[in-house]
Amino acid sequence: MIKIYGVHGSPFVRKVFIALDYKDIPYEIVAQMPFSGDQDYLKINPTGKIPALVDGDLTIGDSKVICQHLENAYPERPLYPEDVADKARAHWYEDFCGGQVAELAAGIFFQRFMRPLAFKQDPDEELIAKITEKKLPPVLDYLESIVPAEGFVFGEFMMADLCIASPFFNAGYAGYEVDAEKWPNVAGLIARVREQPHVKAVLEKEAKALGLAAA
Repeated sequence: MIKIYGVHGSPFVRKVFIALDYKDIPYEIVAQMPFSGDQDYLKINPTGKIPALVDGDLTIGDSKVICQHLENAYPERPLYPEDVADKARAHWYEDFCGGQVAELAAGIFFQRFMRPLAFKQDPDEELIAKITEKKLPPVLDYLESIVPAEGFVFGEFMMADLCIASPFFNAGYAGYEVDAEKWPNVAGLIARVREQPHVKAVLEKEAKALGLAAA
């Protein structure tokens, strides 16, 4: 059986869980914190990042690599479009949202959620304001231009939709919500992705793991 090393709460681990559930692939979760210095885990993924996948002789890291492997190995219920140009766009959106967008959302999440919880420190509201007022708006303007007013980016729910929405789930844990008046397409897509059955199920497990919902 496939083993996924990681923990609930990471947007990168989340998308692997959802991809596996969406494709109805059984897997085992091996709890692993990122950058823990765990020497056994570093033998699996020398970057120390999560997630990592182990399936027999196959060991790989990076959520994008893992999801593309799952798409190739289990093509039923595709999460990437078939059209060559659309597939390129999907990979670009995944890379962009897993990079710059995720980094900005993580900044909010760390300051308002992790810093008080794990370090007993007050959040740096000046830094949060810089993210929400200066850095995020141009990113959201771009996303607004590529997200449809209704439905999903490539017609049906796919990985691109999840990658766009997922960082904002983490920001939401820290009290940030995309302004639906300024960016209605993005806010609408986030809401639609959240209600997808496989996404909703993983988010419910995640909320319990983060202490945000009753077990």
